[in-house]
Amino acid sequence: MKKVLISLFALAFLFVSAPAFADDINLAKKSTIESIVKSGELRVGFESGYQPFEMTNKKGEYMGFDVDMAKALAKSMGVKWVPVNLAWDGIIPALTTKKFDVLIGGMTITQERNLAINFSDPYIVVGQAVLLNKRHEGKIKSYKDLNDPKYVIVSRLGTTGEQAAKKMLPKANYKAFEAEAEAAMEVIQGNADALIYDLPFIEKIQAQHGAGKTIALSEPFTFEPLAMAIRKGDPDFLNFLNNFIRQYKGDGKWQRSYNKWFKSTEWFDKVE
Repeated sequence: MKKVLISLFALAFLFVSAPAFADDINLAKKSTIESIVKSGELRVGFESGYQPFEMTNKKGEYMGFDVDMAKALAKSMGVKWVPVNLAWDGIIPALTTKKFDVLIGGMTITQERNLAINFSDPYIVVGQAVLLNKRHEGKIKSYKDLNDPKYVIVSRLGTTGEQAAKKMLPKANYKAFEAEAEAAMEVIQGNADALIYDLPFIEKIQAQHGAGKTIALSEPFTFEPLAMAIRKGDPDFLNFLNNFIRQYKGDGKWQRSYNKWFKSTEWFDKVE
């Protein structure tokens, strides 16, 4: 009698679980992984110009920290890396309409963005820092000191740098620019008092152009994890990306790339 009950229970479980199992299989078949493997290409979206994450060299080739990782990701899938360089303000719509497969472009995880797209685990954590015109040396020691109408603060339009400037320095005179390099030049040339932007870019600009002209306040005052982004409804691809990031860091490739782009200046003269 006990065996009969167990058999009936197992049969009932089979009938109940079969539809769910079928749904899982169908979901897996719809994963972006399948289209990538079938096409033999991994289309990676970004906007070139965010140094040192993605840049264009003098030969017209893409390079940078994110580019290294994107190429390694494509190699891990046994497919070709295909760069898709797009304007930042349209990059999320381009992802959701399948113009490319994955966004690897220095994008900060925010709750607002997460309503439209899904993020992998962070592959690096950065924060907002300050590039200060040298005339303020010794006078301004923290971003908080800039919260005054007499100071002109700049950042790039539509970025977390802009969000931080508006939210945390509401009294300052804020100006937005289409490119972070353009905003930085305003500070270097003395037309603005400070740039609020991601720490890696602040340190890069200070090392490359800031000698005798600017000061970097390199202590980040925000917490900003950067991650890969994909379309919603694709748990298999998300799982693959998270495992890839773990492996990429674990085998030392992440650190070697970081040292190359963040701790060395050898690539500076290769950029347009």
